[in-house]
Amino acid sequence: MSNETIFHLIAVVCLVAAMSISIYYRSKANRAGDKIDTSQEGRLILTLRRIFGLGLWLSALAYLINPAWMSWASLPLPHWLRWSGAVLMIAAVPLIYWVFSSLGKNVTPTVIIRKEHSLVTHGPYRWVRHPLYTVGFMAFAGLSLLAANWFIMLVMATGWPVLMARTPIEEAHLVERFGDEYRQYMQRTGRYFPKLGALRPQN
Repeated sequence: MSNETIFHLIAVVCLVAAMSISIYYRSKANRAGDKIDTSQEGRLILTLRRIFGLGLWLSALAYLINPAWMSWASLPLPHWLRWSGAVLMIAAVPLIYWVFSSLGKNVTPTVIIRKEHSLVTHGPYRWVRHPLYTVGFMAFAGLSLLAANWFIMLVMATGWPVLMARTPIEEAHLVERFGDEYRQYMQRTGRYFPKLGALRPQN
């Protein structure tokens, strides 16, 4: 079995697993919760998020179905770097499950929170306020390296600032809902990565 075949199989297994986890928990939350108005996210951010999201998922799916369809954007990456991408993708799958299982019915497709939304501070949310963004970036960064594809890498990199612009809007809604409880939570956690010293055991 060639390295290209192995890389492709890893990408298929990891992305299918990640999508299955996401679809399961999002569907479960939608059945249990209220309808979310995505328009409150803001027209510009919503439009850009959909454009970059569509480009990212279509290119990823094209690679999964037939890698030759994305060969026009291939990069001559060394095998060690592509294996690094494989490690990132494999590691991202259990992290995605950890994030979604911690969120439970609080999962939403936008910055607007649910009427029965609860403040999640366990699991990865003990240290990071938006671990889903971090793990999603990790998974697609891994895919871009594993597939050695500059287009996937470019769409992911240019779409990330849209999520960064979206995050303060989401946090404003959470502050409005939870007040000082969320402000205190913000002080002890990082937005996308744990704060320095946050992972040290407490004496």
